[in-house]
Amino acid sequence: MLGPMTRLAAASLIAATSLISAAQAQSESFDKPITVYVAGTAGGGIDLLARALARHMGQYLPGTPNMVVQDMPGAGGIRAANFLAEAAPRDGTAIGTFAGGPVIEPLIGARNPGYDMSKFTWIGAVSKDVGVCLSYGTTPFKTVEDLRDKQMIVAGTGAGSDSDTYPVILNEVLKTKIKLITGYLGTKETIMAIETGEAHGRCSVAWSALKMARPDWLRDKKINVIMQFGLEKSPELPDVPLVLDLVKNPEDRQLMELLMGTMAVARPFMAPPGVPEARAALLRRAFDKTMKDAGFLAEAQQLQLDVEPTPGEEAQKVVQNMYATPKAVVERAKKLLSPN
Repeated sequence: MLGPMTRLAAASLIAATSLISAAQAQSESFDKPITVYVAGTAGGGIDLLARALARHMGQYLPGTPNMVVQDMPGAGGIRAANFLAEAAPRDGTAIGTFAGGPVIEPLIGARNPGYDMSKFTWIGAVSKDVGVCLSYGTTPFKTVEDLRDKQMIVAGTGAGSDSDTYPVILNEVLKTKIKLITGYLGTKETIMAIETGEAHGRCSVAWSALKMARPDWLRDKKINVIMQFGLEKSPELPDVPLVLDLVKNPEDRQLMELLMGTMAVARPFMAPPGVPEARAALLRRAFDKTMKDAGFLAEAQQLQLDVEPTPGEEAQKVVQNMYATPKAVVERAKKLLSPN
């Protein structure tokens, strides 16, 4: 049985511990709004997902901060990536989300974009995905052979984006005749270009983003899905050829696997490099909880988005492994994608 002095000491220790815990919680409380920077335009798939996440994630963070979305299109997502790397606050109040292009651009781009995506603070990825090469239904492009026989014009969003990378690579490994017209701000603008006839289609666009941005294209069968990009087929596209199955040369397969690595961490959210570990952990666990939140899942279902999340720590390792790709493979990709 504890004596009076022992009980007093124990009570004092508990009180001190509680004060320390309260002080730590207060110091880690998010007392400012969190801005989610979207490397795309309003109404695109990335934008719609970011807004859904922002409506639910704040409740799982200390201080229940308001989360606001700010679109930052330009240069295929590189503008937003550079902002996060160089100018955004590193206290956990700035988050970015991108398509796959800006993740791999520092590895294979002709110019140094000024950041290293493996050093960003990865919070998590919402899904695993495939990209698709598509044409509008009224065009004559239905199969891979059609792309070899005739010139197909595709819309792109800028250097570093999948929409600009894959046309070049497909022309190299599959001997297609794709012509790229680039410079569109985002997915929404490329969709308008396709619908107005400025372009025949796009290679590539994320399947999940397409389902969010243009569900009527799928429902009304307005497009032809010619091939899919990923390490494995989407169960929703069992009859659409997987590009890896079309590539027989081992060196070509290595090249494609490098480019498609980002599909394993699709719809990623990340903070700038250098966010304190305690803050990073809070953001990651809040993200994990959001991926199970009934309200978020309901919105994801409305957006026709499959939620198959990858925790931030695991996503970080995936990207670090990509950045450890053999130099010969990286140099080949870089040479192919460099401006003429």
